[in-house]
Amino acid sequence: MAHLRSAHRGGGLVAPDAAGDAGGGDCGDDLRIEVAVRGWRIAEAGFRARGCPSLMAAASATCEAIEGGSVEDAMRLSADQVDSRLGGVGSARRHGAELAIEALAATLERWVSDRLGRAEREPVAGRVAVAMSGGVDSAVAAMLLADAGYDVVGVTMRLWHDPGAAAAERSCCAPETVRLARASAHALGIPHVTLDVAERFRAGVVEDFIAGYSAGHTPNPCVTCNGQVRFRILADAADALGASRLASGHYARAVGGRGSRSIARAADRSKDQSYMLAGVPQDLLDRLEFPLGDLQKAEVRELARSSALPAADAVESQEICFVGDDGYAEFLERHAGLADRPGPIVDRAGRRVGTHRGYWRYTVGQRRGLGLSGPEPRYVLETDAASNMVVVGGKADLGVSVLEVEDAVVRGDVQGVDLAVRIRHHGEPVAARSVEPRGSRGLLIELDSPVSGVAPGQTAAIYSDDRIVAAGTIAGSSS
Repeated sequence: MAHLRSAHRGGGLVAPDAAGDAGGGDCGDDLRIEVAVRGWRIAEAGFRARGCPSLMAAASATCEAIEGGSVEDAMRLSADQVDSRLGGVGSARRHGAELAIEALAATLERWVSDRLGRAEREPVAGRVAVAMSGGVDSAVAAMLLADAGYDVVGVTMRLWHDPGAAAAERSCCAPETVRLARASAHALGIPHVTLDVAERFRAGVVEDFIAGYSAGHTPNPCVTCNGQVRFRILADAADALGASRLASGHYARAVGGRGSRSIARAADRSKDQSYMLAGVPQDLLDRLEFPLGDLQKAEVRELARSSALPAADAVESQEICFVGDDGYAEFLERHAGLADRPGPIVDRAGRRVGTHRGYWRYTVGQRRGLGLSGPEPRYVLETDAASNMVVVGGKADLGVSVLEVEDAVVRGDVQGVDLAVRIRHHGEPVAARSVEPRGSRGLLIELDSPVSGVAPGQTAAIYSDDRIVAAGTIAGSSS
């Protein structure tokens, strides 16, 4: 009632440095929180609202709580704390506190997003920026670092998602995913910020995916995202927040000293994500930590449950997060100017054996959906964008033993013994007979035994024991 009688800066600020909105749903509540920031401290905080008394009181209490404190203090404020400042209003009126935290999060998102990569904040000793996706893995990674005494800040990236498709159950950009990440951070008592990086993600990952498939290649958007976008954004956020270290919940290990650090396989081989990190550049590797590298997935779940983390039972994320439930073929037709385009299916001798709907709908190794009959199953061997042709053959025809790799990054001895090559996330490494440099950034890899399903655009990661010593993009292959 005190907040209703005398609201803290109700009506907002004259010249705010950042503002964020929440509401607009069926309840009719709308809230904007505004802040003026001086030297990473919130000098003033006010609000503009239209809605029920619970919202007005919660907005006032939120602004009162953050005014005079640091930006990081505001990032720690939870709906539970706002509710406590109001004396506990009960579940029926809790929506006011939750909406106030949504608006505050939007305000802080705007403030930090505008400062990405700008080292305005003095470095803070022991501070680490942790990428929090809303899943159990990143939540436990943040918890382990906090328990070890690090000054942890949770960072969630709001990525691009196809507006023409329904979001999958576990999409990186879904509002419920962002809220779960924030709830996990607040449960740990650490600051949390969301970043609006949808355009950087679209330009760096989605456009690359579209260009690759349009050219008849099979790019891996997760390798592209981790190597060129996600961790670069995390580093920019860390610089803005005064953090020298970066961390994520990936199942991988970082081994070696500064300047020679590389990615290695995780202890849990069934969850190992080292392949997906093969393209992370050296300057970021030198700052990265992977707290889950020596743990099993079951251990991580148990740690989350025993600590009552909100994300303890969160479902696994999907690999291509931005295409939605429709699948990648429909996505490409919406965004790459592709439409049904009948073309020939031919065998290795060039004989026409069927008709397809468009080369982009088929990937090397695919068997289903070809509509072909015959005594033996046939598989896609290659696709040709220029001629809109799909070439098929028997299972034995899929095997290749020579890989031509371009744009390779080498971090170790690629001409040593006991080398193995991985061409997909869930595939086991295959022993390499030889790896030879070709030109400035090319490699010619000869495998000990043939592998199937190799397509241009895929990533080839070369391992020495458990450590990635080189990685690049497959440009061609042969038997």
